[in-house]
Amino acid sequence: MKVLVVDIGGTNVKVRIAGMAEPVKIPSGPTMTPQKMMSEIHSVTAKWKYDHVSIGYPGVVLRDKLQTEPHNLAPGWIGFDFAEAFGKPTRMLNDAAMQALGSYKGGRMLFLGLGTGLGSALVVEGVVQPLELAHLPYKGKYTYEGMVGIAGLKRDGKKKWTKQALKISMLLQKALNADYVVLGGGNVKVIKELPDNIMRGANDNAFLGGIAMWHKPGHGHTEAVH
Repeated sequence: MKVLVVDIGGTNVKVRIAGMAEPVKIPSGPTMTPQKMMSEIHSVTAKWKYDHVSIGYPGVVLRDKLQTEPHNLAPGWIGFDFAEAFGKPTRMLNDAAMQALGSYKGGRMLFLGLGTGLGSALVVEGVVQPLELAHLPYKGKYTYEGMVGIAGLKRDGKKKWTKQALKISMLLQKALNADYVVLGGGNVKVIKELPDNIMRGANDNAFLGGIAMWHKPGHGHTEAVH
């Protein structure tokens, strides 16, 4: 089985198959529709050999069906048939949950994706459960995403943003009774030093999670893994 992994982000869509050292990045952003994304993916993968597809999506997914539109992309995603568009068996999972699945080292793990927005997922004894923490109110007029997403980094600067990101990570770890936290996403590189029980995610973890959606029975097929 050779799996094409598609990780949909607010800044880039990353596509990769086994044997590639780095994913191919397709710029996304607020004009990215599913039709445009598929056109770009078909263009860059025209000569690739794969027979299954895993997609990490920045929104709520239930039984491989999109339940919400993405906050940082164009509308029109709900109802789009990705399996038909790829012509291959396709599984979908929230993007943070896919990366969490690839980051998991046992026990009770909280994953936070510090990227364009804020992704979150909890893995407990091998069972992945996507969370929707990003748009919960946090402080004053700001949500969690408003504090630790890209908007918060641009507004507050690296030093203040780092302090808030670590504070929120420890707060959520305590609230969700997690043994440890894994921080992923493109902006985790801003944080230079991490306290105990907070770990830096690896770039390969989303890819590993996409592979695991097919190779670990029950993992990744629905929002709450059976």
